[in-house]
Amino acid sequence: MSVSTSALAPEERPDSGSKGLGAESLAPQQTRIMGRSSYFLAWFGGCVSIGTFAMGSSVVGTLNLLQATLAIAIGCFVIGIALAINGAAGYKYGIPFMVQARSAFGFTGTRLPGLVRAVPAVVWYGFQSWIGAGALNMVSATLFGFDNLIFYFITFQFLQIGLSVMGFQGIKWLENIGSAFILASLMYMFYATVQRYGDELSASLLTMEGSWGMPFWGATMLFLGIYSTMMLNVSDYAREHKKGTAQTLLTTIYAMSILPCTLFMGLIGYMVSEATGTADPIQVFANAVDNTPLLMTTLMFIAFAQVTTNVLNNVVPPTYVLMDVFKLKFTHATVIVGLLAFATFPWKLVQPGSAAGLQLFVQTYSAFLGPIFAILVVDYYVIRRRTLDISKLYDANGPYQGVNLAAFIATAIGIVAALSFSAISWYASLIPAGLSYYLLMKYWAPCQRFSQ
Repeated sequence: MSVSTSALAPEERPDSGSKGLGAESLAPQQTRIMGRSSYFLAWFGGCVSIGTFAMGSSVVGTLNLLQATLAIAIGCFVIGIALAINGAAGYKYGIPFMVQARSAFGFTGTRLPGLVRAVPAVVWYGFQSWIGAGALNMVSATLFGFDNLIFYFITFQFLQIGLSVMGFQGIKWLENIGSAFILASLMYMFYATVQRYGDELSASLLTMEGSWGMPFWGATMLFLGIYSTMMLNVSDYAREHKKGTAQTLLTTIYAMSILPCTLFMGLIGYMVSEATGTADPIQVFANAVDNTPLLMTTLMFIAFAQVTTNVLNNVVPPTYVLMDVFKLKFTHATVIVGLLAFATFPWKLVQPGSAAGLQLFVQTYSAFLGPIFAILVVDYYVIRRRTLDISKLYDANGPYQGVNLAAFIATAIGIVAALSFSAISWYASLIPAGLSYYLLMKYWAPCQRFSQ
């Protein structure tokens, strides 16, 4: 069902058939700019997360090399399925996450999932910007003798803000063009790590017993937990993908685009932390690469990878939240998100013990994201049977106005279950949240208008 353009707020009005830089809105997407190859490369380029490096570091001493590899692979497989399932509404109707969530949480209630999604994004934004700035600073100090990390952090952040305001047109070309460089650099970094630390690693990582029990499954959740944020707002990206791709193929695209980068970064973090005891990737590669030109290339890759990851993963979600809550334009919202990243104190996250802290951070926010994911899936597939009334999703005075208490209660139930099993918090939250939401929507009278 179409939506009357005149009834929409300015930030919800669709484009007129073409899409310029930064021309993003919350309205159903009319112009889709990514084919299958482009969409694959966008996800590939956007998933080189230093957080994955840290998660690899955090499982040292718990898993052996085989177990760590399988944990990453299983995590990526689950990610692929989850992205395809929750992104189906955005792909079919061209709606973003903040609009998709209205049928389950209500117009006012969407602020809860929006906030829960936005906070980790801003924290990762600041953290990864600090890592990228550190790489640029080391290049500068080595080549030119200018060493000023604060200067590069501020400069690097404003560079990313400038790139972010271009919207998905800019993201598309940034990710697509950078993918080849990213893949080549990751392969080289992996090779350099094995060459430098191979002898030390073979004696410990291959022979240690490790665990196939709860620590192993907890590790799979850590690696998927990095992307549990994107599992929630995948519709923000799926609405940019041209129609005609079956859900099974979309699952493959998601899983296979995420797997290489996650596998390389996770295993590099795992191996170098075992060998050196440090989780700071800048220091790791400064020690691992003896050739100055290659080291400079590697450091530039680290900086570039933070840009591609941030603009896709950590800018778009909180930007759409600000657009929805405060009725801002896309360009204005992206600038605010970039400035908020300064306030995350990212230098505190790269201390010697930061890997354990980041592990706890992922487990905690996954406990909040898992229940919301389950509610969105149950709402779309079970309650709505994959059919949405788009006009109601844009009618602030319609049946979805206010707050749907069923979604809030189910979220709380899921969070309690997740925190009770913190090592596998995302997994543990799904059934309690999804089942309680279904029962409340079916049998509790105050929620019946949201079933329309």
